[in-house]
Amino acid sequence: MKRFLPYLLAAAALGQAPAPNTDIHYKLAPDAQVMEGVPVGEIRGPFTLPSEAYPGTQHTYWVYVPAQYDAAVPTSLMIYQDGQAFMAPDGDIRAQVVMDNLIYRREIPTMIGVFINPGRRPEQPEPTPKNWGDRDTNRGTEYNTLDDKYARVIVDELMPVLYKDYNISKDPERHGIGGSSSGAIAAFTVAWERPNHFRKVLSNVGSFTNIRGGHAYPDIIRKSEKKPLRVFLVDGRNDNRGQRQNGEYDEKRDWFYQNVRMQQALQEKGYDLNYSWGIQRHGQKMLQTAFPEMMRWLWRDHGVSTDVKDMVERSFNGARRK
Repeated sequence: MKRFLPYLLAAAALGQAPAPNTDIHYKLAPDAQVMEGVPVGEIRGPFTLPSEAYPGTQHTYWVYVPAQYDAAVPTSLMIYQDGQAFMAPDGDIRAQVVMDNLIYRREIPTMIGVFINPGRRPEQPEPTPKNWGDRDTNRGTEYNTLDDKYARVIVDELMPVLYKDYNISKDPERHGIGGSSSGAIAAFTVAWERPNHFRKVLSNVGSFTNIRGGHAYPDIIRKSEKKPLRVFLVDGRNDNRGQRQNGEYDEKRDWFYQNVRMQQALQEKGYDLNYSWGIQRHGQKMLQTAFPEMMRWLWRDHGVSTDVKDMVERSFNGARRK
């Protein structure tokens, strides 16, 4: 009930009936559900990553290792901000289950997945599905600021550890990054600041708003040289819409409007872009349906054999024999 209270208060202030719950028809996609016979990857962790970019803080992360991972073969990589939410076994996304299913059917390449939480001081609580850490971690500063400090966390602090522990390809075309809300703008900023390390961006209800100047991105994109990025944007018409309780409207705090501005700017510059607008509120309900297709589209150009006699290519991508 608490998450819906702002909607009720705003509606009451404007003398309107509360809006209907537009999230109720988003249902968990088949590919987000465990399927019999599909090899299950391993979630390793939690691990702790001390930060030099944000002194005194640390990041907790987990690593998904698919059953098909072969340490002798360079593999792809996908990193999710607000990792706890993307990997929650009863959550809206269940990214590790989706990756299990899509890798098995060769719809995405074999890849390592990393679920990383926002930074926090040791005495601060670890984010959870009910508390993503906006008020009691470094999330707001790290994710919403338009600078390269969080990119340093991912590229300069996390990646060397991952390269040490796993055979991850150094090809930036094989590196993806994603998130929801502030985690989405953080993912975009990492790729924007470090396109030689990350080329694929998955964004859900991205906070390209004036939390810390994120609404400036469309103008920045138009004025900058085009970068080699592939971006998939998802948002809903019932996201936070910049309507204050007193009836005033602030377009810089309108999530849906600013996501559409991002789409228009990226499209005008000729970026490799896909987007989907639904009616979800601010959250991840639409990803129940959309996340598997986002992953297919972002990773659509992974290697393929057209040899009709290649029965390995024509079969399921089974677990690697140990």
